[in-house]
Order: sequence, then C-alpha cells, then structure tokens
Amino acid sequence: MEMKTLREKTKEGLAHELELARTHLKELEFKRAANQLKNVRDIRKTKQTIARIQSLLSSK
Repeated sequence: MEMKTLREKTKEGLAHELELARTHLKELEFKRAANQLKNVRDIRKTKQTIARIQSLLSSK
C-alpha cells in the first residue's frame, strides 16, 4: 500500500489496516511453510507495509 493512501487514514483506520496486514503476513508464512507460495516477495512487501503503518501510527 502506498504512503499517500496511508497518510489519509485516521488512527483507527491505520490500526485496522495493521491488523489486516498482520493476518495476511501469517497466511503468507503458512503458505510458504507448506510450499504453496509462488511469489515469496509478497512476504517482504507485506512486512514493508506493516513497517510503514507502524511508523505512521507512532507519528500521529
């Protein structure tokens, strides 16, 4: 998710997005463990999104 769209969200919206991103990361890691994940780079992108959301939450 882009920073522009994340900056427009409220604190509650960011918390919700953070929760969704963390559950998505868990799903990706389970798929990777079962050798069902085709694009492993999605894990890195999701972790970067989580870091972006956390940094915006700490600044607000």
